[in-house]
Amino acid sequence: MYDPIRLAALVAVSEAGSITRAAERLGYTTPALSQQLAKLEREAGTALLVRHHRGARLTDAGEVLVARARRVLDELDRARHELARLAGLSGGRLRLGTFPTAGIHLLPPVLSAFRRAHPDVELSVADYEPPAGIAAVAAGEIDLALTHTCEPAEPFPLPSAVGAEPVLVEELVLVTAPGHALSSGSARLPLAELAGQPLISMAPDHPARQGVEAVLARAGATPSVLVATPGYALVCALVSAGLGVGVVPEMVARTAATPVGTRPLEAGELRRTISVVRRTDEAAPAADAFRALLRGAFERAHHG
Repeated sequence: MYDPIRLAALVAVSEAGSITRAAERLGYTTPALSQQLAKLEREAGTALLVRHHRGARLTDAGEVLVARARRVLDELDRARHELARLAGLSGGRLRLGTFPTAGIHLLPPVLSAFRRAHPDVELSVADYEPPAGIAAVAAGEIDLALTHTCEPAEPFPLPSAVGAEPVLVEELVLVTAPGHALSSGSARLPLAELAGQPLISMAPDHPARQGVEAVLARAGATPSVLVATPGYALVCALVSAGLGVGVVPEMVARTAATPVGTRPLEAGELRRTISVVRRTDEAAPAADAFRALLRGAFERAHHG
């Protein structure tokens, strides 16, 4: 019998492309996650991963097991959701924290579905700019928080009794004024092409952006306007007005209120992971039911 925690670890590595990145997303240390994967390989009786200098990739056996593991984990999520519904959730409350992009574009349909299923649960939503939502969950101020991290970045340590579950990984993309030469191609743009480009430099002192800003600086992008707070809508507006180019999450570019051109960047280096954070030391049927709905909504948003 395969341990679901180890199956989830293998799925995380397949999505992240490395054990280190998967460990950061799951809130493990790299050695701890490696130990779980080694146990899974012993259970399977075969190698599931091939480690290489840039990360790890699945073997053929690993690909087979990951495909089955996704189904198993989905069924377990459905079971948790159904059990939560059987528990009634006829009262109580659910306190949510979110950041603007998720709050505007992903949270409303999930809240609507939750309300239909559990009309008597009192709902509240508050804004928390990552990583502030993590501390709010740890302090018991809210039950769940949507947060995000960018890559590359220093891993953010989670407080004890707090767990983070990745629900969506998206690439960061180039945004330009409409008709800009850099957004005219469809192939991925090498970062070296940003050399000398005026950059709307976004929150270079913010933990979630420090690594990204460092990569852009090394590529030779020249800061044109500094946006000191983490406001993607403002970055896109300045880009649209022709003040420079920017690098933002794909979801932000797709839903920008101002017209922008977009271009994918060379693969693998710049990404954003959206996670849901919860306490792991107490039963929370309403939070569990909401997380099951949330996961399905994020998957539809990612694949739709």
